[in-house]
Amino acid sequence: MLKHTFLWLIGGLMTGSALAQDRISLESGAVRMQWGAAQQGFELQNLSIKKNGKWQPVPHAGGEYTILYAADKPSQNPETVLNAAGQPILFPESIYRYIIPLWKELTSPVQLNTAGEAWHFYPVAAKQEGSKPTFSAGNHRADMKATWQPDPAFPSDVLVTITLTAKADGYFSIATPTIANWRENGFSWAGIPGYFQGNAIEKDFIKSAVYMQGIPAKPILVRDRAASTLAPFVEGKNGVTMSVIAAPGTARDPWADSVKTQTVWRLGLSLMNRKGQLTPTLYHPVLGEENSFLRKGQSATFSFRYTLQNADWYTVYKHAVNDIYRFPDFLALKSTRRSLTDRILAMHRYVTNDSTSLWRTETFHGMKIGAQAYLGGVYGSEKDAMKNSDYGAMWMLATIMNDPVLQETRLPFARNFKLQQQATEPGFFHGAAAGQYYLSKSKRFTEEWGPYVEPIATTYYVLMDAGNVLLFNPGDTAMRREVTAAADRLLSWMDAQGQWQVAYDQATQKPMFREVDDLRPTFYGLLIAWKILKQPRYLAAAQKGADWFIRHAVDSGRFLGVCGDTRFVPDFATAQSAQALLELYEVTRKEKYKTAAVNTAKMYTTSIFTHPVPNNAIKKVNGVERKDWEISQAGLSFEHGGTFGSANYRGPILLASHAGMFVRMFALTKDSLFLNMARAAALGRDAFVDDATGVASYYWDVMNKGAGPYPHHAWWQIGWITDYLLAEAEMRSGGKVVFPRGFITPKVGPHQSYGFAPGKVNGTAARLLLRQGLLSCENPYLDYYCALSTDNKKLFLVLLNNDDEAMSASLRIHFDRIPVTPVDQKDVFAVKMKPYGIQIVEIPLRG
Repeated sequence: MLKHTFLWLIGGLMTGSALAQDRISLESGAVRMQWGAAQQGFELQNLSIKKNGKWQPVPHAGGEYTILYAADKPSQNPETVLNAAGQPILFPESIYRYIIPLWKELTSPVQLNTAGEAWHFYPVAAKQEGSKPTFSAGNHRADMKATWQPDPAFPSDVLVTITLTAKADGYFSIATPTIANWRENGFSWAGIPGYFQGNAIEKDFIKSAVYMQGIPAKPILVRDRAASTLAPFVEGKNGVTMSVIAAPGTARDPWADSVKTQTVWRLGLSLMNRKGQLTPTLYHPVLGEENSFLRKGQSATFSFRYTLQNADWYTVYKHAVNDIYRFPDFLALKSTRRSLTDRILAMHRYVTNDSTSLWRTETFHGMKIGAQAYLGGVYGSEKDAMKNSDYGAMWMLATIMNDPVLQETRLPFARNFKLQQQATEPGFFHGAAAGQYYLSKSKRFTEEWGPYVEPIATTYYVLMDAGNVLLFNPGDTAMRREVTAAADRLLSWMDAQGQWQVAYDQATQKPMFREVDDLRPTFYGLLIAWKILKQPRYLAAAQKGADWFIRHAVDSGRFLGVCGDTRFVPDFATAQSAQALLELYEVTRKEKYKTAAVNTAKMYTTSIFTHPVPNNAIKKVNGVERKDWEISQAGLSFEHGGTFGSANYRGPILLASHAGMFVRMFALTKDSLFLNMARAAALGRDAFVDDATGVASYYWDVMNKGAGPYPHHAWWQIGWITDYLLAEAEMRSGGKVVFPRGFITPKVGPHQSYGFAPGKVNGTAARLLLRQGLLSCENPYLDYYCALSTDNKKLFLVLLNNDDEAMSASLRIHFDRIPVTPVDQKDVFAVKMKPYGIQIVEIPLRG
């Protein structure tokens, strides 16, 4: 296809009458810009930032502008993309029905940045008004005026507004000017939050554009709907990071009024300009999209800012999140109608009800197995799939609530399900997971999206789950045999460098998905095996696997996901990687694992939406009035983002498995972004919670429809909420409230189980405890967990104020729900806590 890239003739180019001045400058306390008149127009001849009191030039300054134009709406049909050998790329396979439309979008002319004509130019006229340079240019298509000024609030920032006025009917798009660019060997990190990150250009289109492994070698545009923060950035090897940040309100509002507007495209983001030079670039409006068509005489305006700092990418990214998109302010808007603890108790009632939880039992190989019905898509399913999600949460809740329904009618058959879920036949797959799902009509286990076996599935559906069961029932010899067989299978599949394959074909036993590496925390399964079985070879292998993972995934920002229906594009497995590495550090005390854990967690913050800026505007959701902040995407994480992720159509998810891990990261680093993101995800999400069951919807776009076809998600929600609350309690108490953590749950993120062993409250050994109706309080901001000392002499109430305002409330205790007898018969307590405070109530008990 012919690519229309023209240098349009500029009328009156550089004539004396066109110039008001021939030297233009802008200077703040941290940034200096100097333009000069040259043959083509006003070029940015010097760009410097202040470093240690001296001005340091930023290499390859230029200042070229770009405007895109198309007389007709650009085609939305996909183009053929060639691989390195010049052959057409045929991707994805026809089975991947969810992502085929996204491939077509990705390879359309606008996203490939081949659509329309490109006007590359330098301004022909300029003037200086104090600290505000103004530039202008024009041709037969349009006139352009650009105003630049320092931001007095942030000396590292320069504000720019470009206004384009059409001189002909057509579609227009304004690109941010290229004030500097980086050579391929001149940058150390680059990224678009939610899409790309890495330290190298990747010429393999599938790896870069689909799997976000490396920076694409093409100037492709990505959509604002899956960009978590609207701030592409490049960090140079000289230590200077530049980002261009769209003014809040530029991108789409996912729910503008009364219907979903998630797929409206108002802002394009790229890490290259149209010429293929590495530089953070934004486009608004997007060619052929909303507001891009202008009649002669109509105008379009684009406001944005550059930030240049002598700092790493994460510092500049946090500036965009905290200062420009005002993410910390979101917490002040939040209110809630029910506590998180109340949701746990409601979900307890839900999961113990056979009807609402869709609990089923079947007989397989002569054994009664139990799981919940799964109504989503599964390979080979006839709507007969069954699945258990969070074994740690199941055993945890049964234990801390001493619930006979769970203990007698759920756990025994879930245990049997787990025993049958492992391949036991001798041979290549012995010890591996047979599949996530059981299909009752064909009486077999299967994987989600094809007849293959993944090594990480053995980590997930054998070692994580069986490991959590063994924490509660260490004498279960059948489970110990299962863990041993699984660990040995992982050992046999790991190569000499510590790497695993993504998957093996069940029929041929040959590796599959060879175009990508297993950049997932598969090594964690061997850490579990070591903790359970204490055999040194498992710990040694876990470290070898982690070392390979750090070199090939963490250090280069390349990850892989675990959702088969999206062909493993990066997802919440990245957050699991951070927690897995942190646990390996806790065992080995090797600093490299802690450093890798923190770096991975920092990268995972870019999977959290920070826009649009939440406010109090009234919107309608299914006829119900909601404030904008109530349904905001800000603070919510992706299932998977990027070009192929579910975030494109469905938005983020409400299952905030990362929240507890982020609190732990805050305790470790004192980086407030982790804590603010944890709280933004967890608190005040009533608009997505089903009133009757306490179950939140999975995807943002369905709002408060509850579990829907995913009843097993309630267990994940019980698990992550408990992990979050107990992480907050440990952090707020300075370690006075601490309980042992079990193993990560499979698939959805890094939350962990509790309740299998005593912890400590104010130095006293105690076991976690919850009961229906034990505590009553009218204040929905009060969350709590209880604990009973191991000698039965004290009841502890661990109370949390999950609000940014001080709390005064009255709390009533119903002792008959345990039952225990207090020394003092007082059953009403006054509660006072500071914002996000903690109070520990100790109640002496009679022996």
